[in-house]
Amino acid sequence: MSGSERREQLIRISRALFAEKGFDGTSIEEIAATAQVSKPVVYEHFGGKEGVYAVVVDREMQKLLTMITEALAASHSLIKLERAALALLQYIEESSEGFRILVRDSHAASGTGTFASLISEIASQVEDVLADEFAARGYEPTLAPMYAQMLVGMVALTGQWWLDVRKPGREEVAAHLVNLAWNGLTGLNPSPAISLTTRELTPPAKPRTGDKGLRELEKAREKELKEAEKLRQRELKEAEKARVRELKERERLLKEVEKAREREEKIRQREARLAERAARLGQVDHQE
Repeated sequence: MSGSERREQLIRISRALFAEKGFDGTSIEEIAATAQVSKPVVYEHFGGKEGVYAVVVDREMQKLLTMITEALAASHSLIKLERAALALLQYIEESSEGFRILVRDSHAASGTGTFASLISEIASQVEDVLADEFAARGYEPTLAPMYAQMLVGMVALTGQWWLDVRKPGREEVAAHLVNLAWNGLTGLNPSPAISLTTRELTPPAKPRTGDKGLRELEKAREKELKEAEKLRQRELKEAEKARVRELKERERLLKEVEKAREREEKIRQREARLAERAARLGQVDHQE
């Protein structure tokens, strides 16, 4: 092996051992024996167990963070939420060893450790998304950091649970996560599903029958994209209608409050006039 190939082999072997036994349960001797090299070779590449562990953790953090960041680049807030949830579950499904390493040294709610720092970094990105959404809907943007922690924590803890159970499938889990986050307990959809717009993330299956299969696949893909775009436009229109309704309701409430204030002011002025008249009458009686 070349030096770079040996390094990648050691990283791959160490990743599997750290996932299975943790940092404390893994030794340089075991890494070297599994790779069929001497301990000095491991020391030469990484300087020790801490060095190889740091490389493994950094790679996993960057991989997951990149997937989440790309998911949050979607246009509509609902699509961002769906894709972010799916991105985490996809990472767990495809990189189970890496996820076990990230969560082994810290719980998402503990506030310390590798996974907690990663969750905090993701929450800071979600915070910006929520702040814009809050401002558009007339909510207080300063509450966005708190809601970002709530939202990301819910998804992260669900991911830790799903790491072992793996049922139901990741798309169904993501649909239920978004159902709770988007609709709330009072508006839960009894049969949630991921939107077609989000499903376009799923890579198409490879054709099995030459050019004909490829053409059929391209047609199906084109049809799905058109349906996804229609759904996205419909969702945007519905979101805009909901926003308009909310604004109208706010305007109505503000008008009612203003009318109530005007009535109170008229009553106060009337009472003041009556009090003034009573005072004048009292002075006349006193003079008589």
